[in-house]
Amino acid sequence: MRSLAVLLSLSSVALASWTKNLNYRSPSEHHPGMGISLHKVNKRNDPSTAFTPSQLNFTHGVASGDPYSDSVILWTRVAPISLNGSNVDSNSTVSGYVPLYNHGPKQVSTAPVCVQFKVAKTSDFAEVESSGTAYTSSDIDYTVKVEASNLTAFTRYYYQFNVCGSNNTSVLGRTKTTPAKNDYTAEVGLAVYSCSNFPFGFFNAFGNPVRKDSVDYVLHLGDYIYEYAGNGDYGYGYSINRVPTPERVIFTLLDYRERLATYRTDLDLLASHQNYPWIAVWDDHEVADNTYRDGEADLNNTEASFVKDGGVAVDQRKMNAVRAYFEWMPIRQVEMDDNLRIWRSFSIGSLFDLVMLDTRQYDRSITDLYWNTEYVHEISNDAGRSMMGSRQENWFYSQLSDSAARGAAWRVIGSQTVFSRVNESVAYGNVDPLDYDAWDGYQANRNRTLNHLYQNNIGNNIVLSGDSHASWVSDLVWLDHANYSSSSGAGSVGVEFAGSAVSSPCPYGQNISLNSANNYSSWLVGANSELQWNDLYYRGYFELRISYDEVNASFFGMPTIINRNPYEISLANFTVKSGANALQRPVAGGVVESGALKSGKVVQTNATNSTDTGTWFVSLDNEEDL
Repeated sequence: MRSLAVLLSLSSVALASWTKNLNYRSPSEHHPGMGISLHKVNKRNDPSTAFTPSQLNFTHGVASGDPYSDSVILWTRVAPISLNGSNVDSNSTVSGYVPLYNHGPKQVSTAPVCVQFKVAKTSDFAEVESSGTAYTSSDIDYTVKVEASNLTAFTRYYYQFNVCGSNNTSVLGRTKTTPAKNDYTAEVGLAVYSCSNFPFGFFNAFGNPVRKDSVDYVLHLGDYIYEYAGNGDYGYGYSINRVPTPERVIFTLLDYRERLATYRTDLDLLASHQNYPWIAVWDDHEVADNTYRDGEADLNNTEASFVKDGGVAVDQRKMNAVRAYFEWMPIRQVEMDDNLRIWRSFSIGSLFDLVMLDTRQYDRSITDLYWNTEYVHEISNDAGRSMMGSRQENWFYSQLSDSAARGAAWRVIGSQTVFSRVNESVAYGNVDPLDYDAWDGYQANRNRTLNHLYQNNIGNNIVLSGDSHASWVSDLVWLDHANYSSSSGAGSVGVEFAGSAVSSPCPYGQNISLNSANNYSSWLVGANSELQWNDLYYRGYFELRISYDEVNASFFGMPTIINRNPYEISLANFTVKSGANALQRPVAGGVVESGALKSGKVVQTNATNSTDTGTWFVSLDNEEDL
């Protein structure tokens, strides 16, 4: 009788809405080369080959993202047990299962897997507010991405998936909707990340806001994965047993899926996804190093570089990476008819508008590919160069103007690379001091952005940046065009907070000493008038508390990432008052824990090295929750 019910259920898939699972039409409904033919998927449906619930695992926890006031995206993966055996980790209360990647099931099935989801305000699901059924299959790597709708604004929700007709359930997830566009919301908390490189260390930074329960949402500014060989190029992955698969540079769709699956086994990353809705964009390494519209660093349009790049055409490699990213990330589709669009915006009540840019993949002009630095230097101020292409650029300026016109208190801009000028000649000893892969390589584009803000009197701007593997806090200023005072902040039009990496190494060396790093920071702060604080030493993250009166930024450093631990150091705290358009003076209250502060002092509390386990950093006590 049960077999008949299963057959009837699966045969009805032809009548069901396959598109409930957004991944069947991600990343683009308008790009045939990346699409999934649902007609073909349904045509080959053979219910007699269906997996039973006991053959399936929720292999990589759950995730949520792209919250709106009335809906949120929910994600999971439900796949057959791998060839290597059971994926169950009985010691994990965070992820449910910590898998080896499923290279292929023992049993071949051409029938879809049926999954149900439910959402409620309480963890016992006493009153379910949103629910539904979706299907998945090997075509989309057994991932499930659905939109939970008809929700209440700025409300915490719990959600869970189960295999249809069974008690085989995922772990319990937690998420939160945003305030409605014109709602008054006293305060919102964000955790901001970038650059998580698996073989270089554990992702402890992702877990600490969960342990503290300190934010509402997570922003990831890119480099969620790295495409490099699995040993981290220098063998670091082997020394700490953190070697992602495959252990080579990745090119194919399977490669990118497998790399994402490996990263999603880190317990702190799983915990963050399980407890907070994410708003994410890609940087370059989700595809390849120093990507731009027409290529990337290792592909120089020569036959030799094509072979070096795995024999995969640059467009196909980008398509593979983008498709895998959309499959694995809890991200909405935006208007995709013009190619690989990820740039989008969110209105968080009347408090702030969040504008997430794509300054890497969409339509970026040629960048520094290491062999052409002198050429890019020569054209860095060319008016025809753009970080984002004309369509996105015009959209960006419209978003800024519309936000000011509607009366949003703040404008928060997510940028992959550091926006402010950074003269690094003192530290590097270079004749050519700028980073031409960041906004310094697109000076006309930056000037157009600043001109739009100044000419239209748009203030209260907060730029959030990643990519650099260091922490930078600067007044946002149009140098040589504004009468800027470094001591008071007068003439600035906002503030930039750029965060360090979760685990990617310091740009001045993986094993740099604390004293050497702070010396470099002192030189950098002295060479850049708008740069108020810099720290190169610590991997970490920062949190923003945004209210109508002020924005507070708290930077945290991880004392060690060679193992999983709950420790962190409070490095520095900053305030931006509404209407001031600059950091409050004295900056950081005049005292920071590490790095260099332009007008203040560095006070280190008996910090001897990054593996010290003394009392100079904070241990977050509720480790048992993870």
